[in-house]
Amino acid sequence: MNLTEWAKVQGVHPQTARRWFREGTLPVPAERVGPRTILVNIEANQAADVVGGVGLYARVSSHDQKADLVRQTARLVEWAAKAGHRVVRTESEIASGMNGGRAKVRRLLADPAVTTVVVEHKDRLGRMNTELVEAALAAHGRRLVILDDGEAEDDLVRDMTEVLTLFCARLYGRRSARNRAQKALEAAEK
Repeated sequence: MNLTEWAKVQGVHPQTARRWFREGTLPVPAERVGPRTILVNIEANQAADVVGGVGLYARVSSHDQKADLVRQTARLVEWAAKAGHRVVRTESEIASGMNGGRAKVRRLLADPAVTTVVVEHKDRLGRMNTELVEAALAAHGRRLVILDDGEAEDDLVRDMTEVLTLFCARLYGRRSARNRAQKALEAAEK
């Protein structure tokens, strides 16, 4: 289980849990599996109940990022192997995050053998409304695990980025919306 998820379940702020991990006072065993990813080791019997089969999903936006797609998939597979999860499906595709008609993610979400969907970053699943996908999965006893949730921890920044991306997508087209939204945020910071 991701340290941030564990902290939310325990009613502890994620920063407090990270501090406990650094100080070595975290009350459960945990290990670092990436630069910013810490996994809490839960008991095997709990893991069997919560995690049936894991589905890994990787996505990039364009064909010139194909090497990134391969590396992203490799990191997901490595994480699953280190955590000891049974991978039942691995999907990777080249498609826009603004497009909801992505066949491979639909196939992954529709597979009843996948009880946990794992993505490296939240925006790999979709640019907006990933909370709705997470809620729909939870309604069916499934869950979404985001390995590196540290990109936009501040809710206001995340919300502003989503709104700017939406408006830029409408104005300039879906392909360049994210880049234009990022440039608008950088200009606003100056």
